Amino acid sequence: MRAAALPVRGRRRRENRTGMVEQPAQNPVPPAVPTAVGNAVGVDIGGTKIAAGVVDHRGEIIAQTRRETPASHPAAIAEAVADAVAELRTTHEFGPVGVAAAGFVDAGRRNVVFAPNLAWRDEPLADHLEARVAAPVVVENDANAAAWAEYRFGGGLDEHGRAVDDLVMLTLGTGLGGGIVTGGVLQRGANGAAAELGHVRAVPGGRACGCGNSGCWEQYVAGNALVRDARDLLRAGDEEGKPLLEAVGGNLDDVTGPLITRLAQAGDPGCARLLADVGRWLGEAVASFVAMLDPEVVVIGGGVSQAGELLLGPARISLAQNLSGRTHREPPPLRTARKGNDAGIIGAADLARV
Repeated sequence: MRAAALPVRGRRRRENRTGMVEQPAQNPVPPAVPTAVGNAVGVDIGGTKIAAGVVDHRGEIIAQTRRETPASHPAAIAEAVADAVAELRTTHEFGPVGVAAAGFVDAGRRNVVFAPNLAWRDEPLADHLEARVAAPVVVENDANAAAWAEYRFGGGLDEHGRAVDDLVMLTLGTGLGGGIVTGGVLQRGANGAAAELGHVRAVPGGRACGCGNSGCWEQYVAGNALVRDARDLLRAGDEEGKPLLEAVGGNLDDVTGPLITRLAQAGDPGCARLLADVGRWLGEAVASFVAMLDPEVVVIGGGVSQAGELLLGPARISLAQNLSGRTHREPPPLRTARKGNDAGIIGAADLARV
């Protein structure tokens, strides 16, 4: 079975002012509110785990299961996903299945074009899964799924519980992911590769990035950047790094983002400064994205966001200092994500109903 076709922006042929016929856009986009209200399954495929859950129309997970991500052929990953869905089917009824995966997903929401962490290239994931789960399947980029979950059920809701029209979400995990909702529509772009905000160049000739460019925001605003800066501090023998060095017993390989956050929250000034530095970079990044997109709210998620105000306080100051037209407008609020690690499951399930 295939998921129902989505509305396509610009479906009608029409003439522009020059008399030429405009061709319809080819990228399908979902409406702001899903057309079905029954239960759906969301699956979040990570580098080490596969998490799947039955999600109701309110964005609540009512059943959940996990699997390790097989370190083998993509077919083995599809089989693990199908096994998780089959387990959920033994106790709950549901309709479509949405799958969130890192990497580029085609605009038709069927194929993973490129997923570096899973070695997928032009993988027809939806076709493989539909043959196994006997349900319609759609595939979403994981950051897009998380952004949609926050837009519908989390940080994108105002004080009255209504979704804002325009939202940007940044996920600060190992890397920097992004998701964009404008006018209530999730933006995928012509090729399904929109919102790769972590790979917008920030520093020409800067740090080398895994995408092949250099100076991308991901190299300054992400968990890897935080850990790299911490290790540089320890190698330099800086006094500020002594508590962190003692915490890892002198082994720099044991430096992690969560450890830095815990020490900073316990009052270590060196670790607090490391988070503040990332926060300042984050504020600059948000200022750039606000100049392009003018969102009502910016939601910050991912593991690094667990630092809370140690990260977001400096980010807000930096945003206010770097925002274009700052003397004539207020910066949008920065909010921490509310759905946490469940955002991928919730967003994928909700988008599967469209």
